[in-house]
Amino acid sequence: MTPFGARIRQLRQDKGLTLSRMAEDLGVTPAYLSALEHGRRGRPAPGLVMQMCGVLNLIWDETAELKELAKISHPKAMLDTSGLSPLATEFANRLSREIRHLDDEAIQAMMAHLPEKK
Repeated sequence: MTPFGARIRQLRQDKGLTLSRMAEDLGVTPAYLSALEHGRRGRPAPGLVMQMCGVLNLIWDETAELKELAKISHPKAMLDTSGLSPLATEFANRLSREIRHLDDEAIQAMMAHLPEKK
């Protein structure tokens, strides 16, 4: 599940909307919405994100949060390592192979070394 998918699911459930009802309101299939929630589809188009915000009656700051989550939630992230050092390239490749085997604590430790989101 992506951060975007988890948040959409939480908001949908908090509002008492079924998956089928929200999908109908958005004009998408329940299968597509389920795939978005579970991270089996790519990032939704910006227009669909805005539609979701409308269906969920989100306020401005919640809308901004959801748009940001959509940006960082591609289930098949790719990284261009051209121009990076050999060590950085090795790290990126090893991380792509091993991330499934890391627990949340290890991931949080690595994320602590990254600059804060802007």
